[in-house]
Amino acid sequence: MIQLPEVIKNAVEALTRLPGVGEKTAFRMVMNMTGWKAYELESVGNALNSLKNLHLCQECGMFADGEFCTICSDSNRHSLGTLCVVENASDLMAIEKSGNFKGVYHILGGVLNPLLGIGPDELKMDELKARIIEKEIQEVILAINPSVEGDATCSYFKTLLPETIRVERIGFGVPIGGSLEYLDPMTITKALENRKRF
Repeated sequence: MIQLPEVIKNAVEALTRLPGVGEKTAFRMVMNMTGWKAYELESVGNALNSLKNLHLCQECGMFADGEFCTICSDSNRHSLGTLCVVENASDLMAIEKSGNFKGVYHILGGVLNPLLGIGPDELKMDELKARIIEKEIQEVILAINPSVEGDATCSYFKTLLPETIRVERIGFGVPIGGSLEYLDPMTITKALENRKRF
């Protein structure tokens, strides 16, 4: 059996760290890249290497070129007095892509999970509370994924805020184009809980 050079083995191993990329897929990618020109490899390598210089917004935790992200730098978005709390940057980008939310965000970086040692301090909830009060936020939308941990996170967070601040959670339930017969019981339960007058 042929022994591949360490360079190829290392590249395959590095690519398998990406979500959804197994050893076979990584191997195919590397084999494809062996046919690239040197400047193409350098370009990809430099782009990946520059990720180590990525900054996080000091206000919301989103990726930024400088101290603040483009959303937190927009005074029009602050003036609405609405803040959307999400688990991670991917959730923020999904909401932003819908084009329906015009306020500001806050990325928690996870949900409460005592078994994994993730408590309010790890999620910096006191700092988030201080930001909400300091920026005079009137409405908080909790866009946390539905799970036992997500529900606990939302319940705990609501107890931190003064009653004068309106706290809502996004609705969950039947997806557009979905068929009830194919949905799991939890999705149907959430859909019934989030029903509204027609």
